[in-house]
Amino acid sequence: MEQAELSLIAHLMRRAGFGASRAELEEYASKGYDAVVNELLHPESVPDFDEDVLKRYYPELTHLDSLPVWAGRWVYRMVNSRRPLVEKMALFWHHIFATAWHKSEHTPAMIAQIETFRDVGLSDLATILRALSRDPAMMYWLDNCENHRTQPNENYGRELLELFSMGVGSYTEDDVKTAARAFTGWTFEQPIPLYPYGHYMSSFEYRDDDHDDGVKGFLGETGQLDGDAIIEVIVGQPATSRFICRHLYNFFVADEPQVPAWPLVPPRDPEAVDTLVRSFEDSGGDMRSIMRTLLTSDFFKEARFKKVKSPAELVAGTIKLAGTHRFPELGLPELDRATTVMGQQLFNPPTVEGWHTGKEWIDGGTLNERINFAVEQVGDPGAPGVQEIVSRLTVSGGSLSPEELVDRCLDLAGPMEVAEETRRGLVGHAKAGGDLRFDGDAERERNTARVGRMLQLIVSSREYQMA
Repeated sequence: MEQAELSLIAHLMRRAGFGASRAELEEYASKGYDAVVNELLHPESVPDFDEDVLKRYYPELTHLDSLPVWAGRWVYRMVNSRRPLVEKMALFWHHIFATAWHKSEHTPAMIAQIETFRDVGLSDLATILRALSRDPAMMYWLDNCENHRTQPNENYGRELLELFSMGVGSYTEDDVKTAARAFTGWTFEQPIPLYPYGHYMSSFEYRDDDHDDGVKGFLGETGQLDGDAIIEVIVGQPATSRFICRHLYNFFVADEPQVPAWPLVPPRDPEAVDTLVRSFEDSGGDMRSIMRTLLTSDFFKEARFKKVKSPAELVAGTIKLAGTHRFPELGLPELDRATTVMGQQLFNPPTVEGWHTGKEWIDGGTLNERINFAVEQVGDPGAPGVQEIVSRLTVSGGSLSPEELVDRCLDLAGPMEVAEETRRGLVGHAKAGGDLRFDGDAERERNTARVGRMLQLIVSSREYQMA
């Protein structure tokens, strides 16, 4: 199997998923890059894992009150789902349509919203925005449940235009007011109170008597526009295709400046964004078509290690490397705590703007948490992933030089590309232990410890923070 193909597949799985074990990479590489992309884009062709097994080990998942265990369950899905792009798209939309638990403290609504993103995340943008506009968690988060015919509330209409579709400068204040009027009467059914029954789901409710059905003007269109009509107009705007495609580039290809800077700072790769925009416009905003364009493009294939991993990506990818959490075990809430202390609590972004990405994931505190987590995971010599790497390094009756040990570990932990300065530091450490020999059980035990320490150094490197 060619190393170049394996490295390319590894890049694809880091970006369109959350990484892959070496065995998974080899299975994917045997199919070929284009076939893997097609499989990712058509998740219905691949059976997903049986989540009922999780509920047997975590009875908390039979009810909807515990946010940490449900956030941990999402990380578990990131690690184990055979439909990784479904989970990655759900995280993408969760980042853009940032809705937080801390306002409603209603876990079922947050769970349902992420399930919606799984269901429609690869459909077309109009379908996605229609689902979002009917989502109880979003309605409460941005007060559309308080948007009445006689007293319009502009909160959702404004963010729909500013942060969810078009970006600042692409619409007027009158357009915001019209959008608010169009979504009057869109609300949700009040769920059963928390006490003493526990949390229950809610659902969309349309109240015709509270809807403003008067004539409205919006972005050049005039009529008795309702929310669905507003969405159709939005999706047809050039500003929308460019705004969403720049988000896609930032999330899947390479780090961009933060969104507030976009009206002033041009894209990192304008030609790449233009390519995605053409795909958007040609397909009517079909995400599967746009993602195929993105994942098969040269600019994507060449953008290796140009993104700082988000906490969710780092945690899920490190667990894949360590080979743990492949079957229900203690620790799902700890996975939620791990991403949270790194700055990303799933289901709970800090503001409607979502999380700041790229270099802003990293500061003195979060970097320490990221490294400590990764070091702890690969430092367990009994971890299945560590044992697998040791087995692949073992050469019966042979040995590995310090340089070979470093290069083989970098290969099996990624494959990873590191700066020469980083490699020199790793080789210097490896030389202190001499050659790695495979002469018997005692040597294997000692070598396992050495490989574990080498992996700990690798995951402590600057390069490991990049995807």
